[in-house]
Amino acid sequence: MNKEEKYDLVVALTEQIKEYGNFYITDTSDLTVAKINNIRRKCFENDITMQVTKNSLIKKAMEAAGGDFSPIYDVLKGSSSILFSKSATAPAKLIKQLRKTGEKPILKAAYIDSAVFIGDNQLDTLTKLKSKEQLIGEIVGLLQSPAKNVLSALQSGGTTIAGLVKTLQERG
Repeated sequence: MNKEEKYDLVVALTEQIKEYGNFYITDTSDLTVAKINNIRRKCFENDITMQVTKNSLIKKAMEAAGGDFSPIYDVLKGSSSILFSKSATAPAKLIKQLRKTGEKPILKAAYIDSAVFIGDNQLDTLTKLKSKEQLIGEIVGLLQSPAKNVLSALQSGGTTIAGLVKTLQERG
């Protein structure tokens, strides 16, 4: 790979880091070409973009993208693949599914909306993450619940209060 090709790859990786906002770095070393192709096919089926590249180029792309990726730099050793997805949990679920048939890919690190997860032991946590939309929906639901209860109480008790006021006026 010449300098121009490396530069183009770094630019492409930088754009993907900025566009997706979520990426996973995995270890796919020692896998056969057939297994790598199977992983690529499953990534394609799940709207995940997979790129196998040198660690130094991944690091340069992260530096060019801005943000604090420094905790991830330590895991950039050996063979690395980077997985990009709009969904924060899709790559984790795919890795977990692939691990049923073999030891790899191994999760080195994940970057999800500015949160960094280091190590393969984070895989279960990553599969259970909720999307922004799900969290916003839950918060809106929680905020609406008390208001609905107050409105419901006022509506159901409205006739009782009006009746009570009317009765008190008649007596007075």
